[in-house]
Amino acid sequence: MLGRIVEVADDRRHLHVHRGFMVVQDTEGERKELGQVPLDDIAAVIASAHGLSYTNNLLVALAERGAPFVLCAANHNAVGMLLPIEGNFEQSRRIEAQIAASQPIHKRLWAAVVRSKLEQQAAALEATGAVTAPLLALARKVKSGDPDNMEAQGARRYWSLLFGDDFRRDQNDGGRNALLNYGYTVLRAATARAVIAAGLHPGIGLHHSHDNNAMRLVDDLMEPFRPIIDLKVWQLWRNEEHEVTPEAKRALVRTLYDDMQSDIGATPVTVCVQKLATSIAQIYLGDRDKPDLPLPGLPLALANSLQDE
Repeated sequence: MLGRIVEVADDRRHLHVHRGFMVVQDTEGERKELGQVPLDDIAAVIASAHGLSYTNNLLVALAERGAPFVLCAANHNAVGMLLPIEGNFEQSRRIEAQIAASQPIHKRLWAAVVRSKLEQQAAALEATGAVTAPLLALARKVKSGDPDNMEAQGARRYWSLLFGDDFRRDQNDGGRNALLNYGYTVLRAATARAVIAAGLHPGIGLHHSHDNNAMRLVDDLMEPFRPIIDLKVWQLWRNEEHEVTPEAKRALVRTLYDDMQSDIGATPVTVCVQKLATSIAQIYLGDRDKPDLPLPGLPLALANSLQDE
């Protein structure tokens, strides 16, 4: 069963646990109960309300189930995340293998991730009617470790082709940037859950190496899935959805539950993320050679919705 990503965006809310449910309660007036969500159904909780309160028991219950609790800033970026210490019965063995992995293995894996990201970016551009040749050409040139930084070269061409020459990716900006921030926050939470469930350490990355980033592997593995969020933001913007409204948030979250093509057929995006994380662990253990990356193309529901417009 696919878990639910639950966001709490209203300041007048208190979260606590009661008999296996996360309970949402109003903090004003009669403090009425507003709803319940089974803890076992939760994939992640995104806390974007600054006046939100919650109990320690809730955080413990979520951690026991491997569900991240994500803290968001006003720009909808994730600034903190509570993750469980244990996520897999083989965790110790897998983390030891992850630490011991050679640099050539990391370089080979990063090249595969970059190539997949460029191919997915090309698929997003194709859906908008933009040219794809520049991104596909770069994908074919990716070498082990991406020493020529094809990822950055692709980004410079991709954003202008997708959103126009006047667009600049700025996490502190509103509009499309704010929508991207929120979509990436949801994707990052789903990827963090997958990494923990695979028994890997989120701070030991393939490529990202910022000393202040405790989520390096998460940020590496979410790269091939970012274009899915980008294209959904493009669609929302074209349909006059220019703010991070509740409707826009729901649309971005739903995108992660759409089916996309994988080597075993149509598979939800969140499952594709999990398959990738698991395959990385298997590579570290010597049980397989290649990462389980999604096939180039869009989630099926998103592709169909674009055709219907």
